[in-house]
Amino acid sequence: MQLGIVFFLNSIFLGFALAMDAFSVSVADGLKDANVAKKKSLAIASVFGGFQALFPFIGWICVHTLVVLLKAFEKAVPWIALGLLLYLGIKMIIEGVKAKEEENAVSSLGFKTIILQGVAVSIDALSVGFTTAEYNLLQVVISVSIIGIMTFAISLLGLLIGKKIGSRLTNKAQIVGGVILIAIGLEIFITSFF
Repeated sequence: MQLGIVFFLNSIFLGFALAMDAFSVSVADGLKDANVAKKKSLAIASVFGGFQALFPFIGWICVHTLVVLLKAFEKAVPWIALGLLLYLGIKMIIEGVKAKEEENAVSSLGFKTIILQGVAVSIDALSVGFTTAEYNLLQVVISVSIIGIMTFAISLLGLLIGKKIGSRLTNKAQIVGGVILIAIGLEIFITSFF
């Protein structure tokens, strides 16, 4: 494939599609921590964008080196995403219920949680690297950069939306965010069979 309009449109559409899970998790994060600072919002969006760019690149490298090994791993991807998002979602719901009991409890997103979310929403992007097997190194770098930038921007939007809604929902927001994460995990898992 040549660097042209079709290449850039494919990368943009792919970036948009891949960013949807990150968008949903960002909304959930905004719901969980309606007081998240701008600096932390940028960090969350950067982690999500970084993982969304990194995983397809790793997939591309694997296609050119470890194809046989990765084919076996590909079947585990939906299970890993489901497990991570179930864990995070259930944890958020439990924290939301506890926060209801402790009215003044302050909730924030830790670094470990943000990294786990980034991996969970991006792990299915590994398979995108398989679809870009015909790309040369320059093409794949441009493509994953577009994917990362789009995910960054869409994640920031999700955080802003979540913050707006979360400030109105108070303690219920964390429970809603946990339910959203579980739903995303189930969606990734179920759609992997079709």
